[in-house]
Amino acid sequence: MIIMTLSRHTGVRVAELGFALTAVAGLALLFGAVVPLGRKPGTVVGGAALAVGGILLLIAVHWGRFS
Repeated sequence: MIIMTLSRHTGVRVAELGFALTAVAGLALLFGAVVPLGRKPGTVVGGAALAVGGILLLIAVHWGRFS
């Protein structure tokens, strides 16, 4: 079994990165909704950023030693 541990500071940094990617996903989805030619790329970039941001948040919460 592989045990992954993060220091508290690294956990906070990973969480911040996850939240930043979530914000980028929101902006990309907004751009895709407003600009007709940006619908496909905005959806793809927004969905990918949202997925990666969510995974980073899960990692930060699970192994980040928040008290």
